[in-house]
Amino acid sequence: MELVAEKKESDNKISSNPNSQSVVDPNPTATADKESEDRERQARDLKAGLHPLKVEAFWVCYCHLARPSSLPSPTDLHLFKEGIRPLWEDSANCNGGKWIIRFKKAVSGRFWEDLVLALVGDQLDYRDNICGVVLSIRFNEDILSVWNRNASDHQAVMALRDAIKRNLKLPYSYVMEYKAHDASLRDKSSYRNTWLRG
Repeated sequence: MELVAEKKESDNKISSNPNSQSVVDPNPTATADKESEDRERQARDLKAGLHPLKVEAFWVCYCHLARPSSLPSPTDLHLFKEGIRPLWEDSANCNGGKWIIRFKKAVSGRFWEDLVLALVGDQLDYRDNICGVVLSIRFNEDILSVWNRNASDHQAVMALRDAIKRNLKLPYSYVMEYKAHDASLRDKSSYRNTWLRG
């Protein structure tokens, strides 16, 4: 498993300058090339920050990490299996998706730790289908997401949801959302426009 923390700059900054104007790029090809270059740069930066660890070394590091409640917004913590990058385009992730679980800030740290313990300790059912987990610390809420390999296998997706709820001791009625990574690529959003709730 690899653990990466990154401070995210706000993707959706709104200018407070009343004189600001939007500019439409007359050359959409150049915009697509720039987006591709930005994704490649992000992948290189991410790879430079990855550190594969054995279970024992992971726990030594984990004990010294800042707790989620002390991290600034927005921050993302990634814990992925060795060789899998936390990118939608990674070959292990590209056909998959993620279960999204929203929590109040006061309780998210406990659920994050429970999920990390389950993954590192191989306690979560359907672990072969799991690529990794992300904790996204945001201003009003924190979001846990569990990434899986195959979004088209509805039965496996629903079984993973049930395993997550069981492991985190969430009531069966607790609402979780699912989003395929190809949908995230299309709308350039991790957590908006989810297509399955359960």
